[in-house]
Amino acid sequence: MLPPLRLGIAGLGTVGVGVVKIIRQKANLLADRTGRPIVITAISARTRDKDRGVPLTDYAWEDDPVALAKRDDIDVFVELMGGSDGPAKAATETALANGKDVVTANKALLALHGQALAEAAESADQVIRFEAAVAGGIPVVKALTEGLAGNDITRVMGVMNGTCNYILTRMQSAGLAYDEVFEEANQLGYLEADPNLDVGGIDAGHKLALLSAIAFGTKVDFKGVELEGIQRITIDDINQAADMGYRIKLLGVAQMTGRGLEQRMSPCLVPDSSPLGQLEGGTNMVVLEGDQVGQIVLRGAGAGEGPTASAVMSDIIDIARGIRVPTFGKPAKGLAQATSAKASASAPYYLRFQLLDKPGALAKIAASLGQAGISIDRMRQYSHEADAAPVLIVTHKTTRDALEAALAAFAETNVLAAEPVAIRIEAV
Repeated sequence: MLPPLRLGIAGLGTVGVGVVKIIRQKANLLADRTGRPIVITAISARTRDKDRGVPLTDYAWEDDPVALAKRDDIDVFVELMGGSDGPAKAATETALANGKDVVTANKALLALHGQALAEAAESADQVIRFEAAVAGGIPVVKALTEGLAGNDITRVMGVMNGTCNYILTRMQSAGLAYDEVFEEANQLGYLEADPNLDVGGIDAGHKLALLSAIAFGTKVDFKGVELEGIQRITIDDINQAADMGYRIKLLGVAQMTGRGLEQRMSPCLVPDSSPLGQLEGGTNMVVLEGDQVGQIVLRGAGAGEGPTASAVMSDIIDIARGIRVPTFGKPAKGLAQATSAKASASAPYYLRFQLLDKPGALAKIAASLGQAGISIDRMRQYSHEADAAPVLIVTHKTTRDALEAALAAFAETNVLAAEPVAIRIEAV
């Protein structure tokens, strides 16, 4: 049997403790599957004396994760601290410079610094693995870098933030307003310390940027991700979309177009009968489309101790087996600089209006759509609320430019009681 693979773990929160548990409880299984023991040599966290529910006295302690990354008695630095800069970045750079492979769950770190870290790793003949950074326990990074490596990927799409999916599905199932479910999610501990990372789409945008780099052979470009959160989604949108056969999801979509790399994380409507439409609660789903394989749907837990620790262990096991894969699937210096492109592919849109009770109000809206070259597929009007009437329109396929022209024209009609809502309907 080969000598042990020695780990240094920085960060003993939910995921770090989960990794320790797996290594302690499944030592024989891991050795059988890798041909060598996997052991923890040293650990680091902000608080040394905290009771984490698992014995830690067998491991050397470092107060400073950078010192942990320098230790001669570790082979793999496991970074589970989080944060795009600060100790996580410094310790990861130190580990690579000191001949350590790195396993991380840190999507923000890689979304902002992934290219530089990947080049540093490959220059030092080390690897960075990050399965746990995207979609929790779903093995989507491995699917792209290995299982689908013989495909040209045509589209990556998915629900990648369980908190947002919980909020949207809970609004529908309980008939609650956004603010009520937001507070409920906060009380349950589902939200990040900065909630905007979740509901603003930033967390999911980090994940989409990482998958895009692998799928399309480009440098990570988080700045190129169009972000729109779920804060403007109302219970009326939820109910009225359902009335027309759709569900609203915070959906990430990435595809290479003639104009460049399109990356967007925004609320979209999907058919309620589709796999994405049926996705409930905090579950994640990623859809991968390749020229040879067609469409692959991956569904599973997007967060939590067990699923995320499982993903961390999958990377550790690959390193123990001697599997060496470039960080983003191909050598970092060969990754292209993506040209960012806004959504250019045509799609139908859901439009919601509050029309003032004026003669010819609906005709003015229809005329504005017609002048922009947008035709109406379906329309529904609901009973008046005070002096305005809710009106829903589902358009035929149209371009983003045409939609924006129509939205600008609506503002000149003087028949709207509130700003209209426009949500793309995504083909799945």
